[in-house]
Amino acid sequence: MALTEEQTAQVELESAMNTARITSAAATRAEENKLHLLRMAKEILVENRRTQAAADATDITSSAVTTLAGELNTFVTS
Repeated sequence: MALTEEQTAQVELESAMNTARITSAAATRAEENKLHLLRMAKEILVENRRTQAAADATDITSSAVTTLAGELNTFVTS
């Protein structure tokens, strides 16, 4: 039994809405993962800084945090 035009349109609408929901959820998860990696990188750098001698210690920069987060992401996704 074939679907009516209205039923076909409803199925297509539901499919499009489901696809949009899945895409949105994936983007949200990716954003959350990225923030988690940044937090983890910061914590690692802070702990490393804390355990260094005062003479050897360097400032923690945003580029150091993002670089380490990128390295962690590469490690996790490979």
